[in-house]
Amino acid sequence: MRVKKWPQLEFVRPMRNRAQKFLAAADAALAGRSIRGGTAHIYALVRLWHWANAAAILVLSLTGYLIGTGTPAIWGMASGGFLFGYIRFAHFSAGYVLSAGFLLRIYWALMGNAHAMQIFCVPLWRRCFWRELHHEIRRYSFLAVEPERGLGHNRLAQLAMFFMFTQTITFMVVTGFALYGQGAGTDSWQYKVFGWVFSLWPNSQDFHTWHHLGLWVIVMFALVHIYAVLWDDVVSRRSFPSIK
Repeated sequence: MRVKKWPQLEFVRPMRNRAQKFLAAADAALAGRSIRGGTAHIYALVRLWHWANAAAILVLSLTGYLIGTGTPAIWGMASGGFLFGYIRFAHFSAGYVLSAGFLLRIYWALMGNAHAMQIFCVPLWRRCFWRELHHEIRRYSFLAVEPERGLGHNRLAQLAMFFMFTQTITFMVVTGFALYGQGAGTDSWQYKVFGWVFSLWPNSQDFHTWHHLGLWVIVMFALVHIYAVLWDDVVSRRSFPSIK
């Protein structure tokens, strides 16, 4: 008896090819090499995204702190000043810049090479990853000799970028637009897209608290990032590796 095979759907093949490319890129990034080989270079757009992102985070951090703690009292009637309104406008504008840049960064991770997706794919299942991570912690603590550095982020930077930046930014974007949509009304696109989060915690004050705590996670990440950059620049003299 001949077993009839199900016809292969047309959309399965590109999905399978994309998954294979993703796994191959993760292995290449883990080994510190490029799939195509050769010398890699930093794209100007990646640098532009980095500094635009840093500027947006700085504005969001300062205005978010003032929104959470309050602004100093000003002279005159409350109707005569719009200080808090300007702060909220700057916060929302920087939030849109950060969100747009993050979406473009996700697109680049999907369309770029192995190093473009390092901050989105951390090979926690690899034993060598944890061994290299332990060595990087010792290196930044001045307890180990600096090894030969490959392309892309080292293991400690990759882990910090994934948990303290990528995941935290995702959480901040989702909760931020949800809180914005609550104020804009249920007919706004922000509430229609992100309003589902209130089914998890009906009390919006919980989201205000978690959103404010996310600010300090970003601040701690920025401090660690600045320390690592200064360490590489002063100690190893190679803080700007060639990454494509």
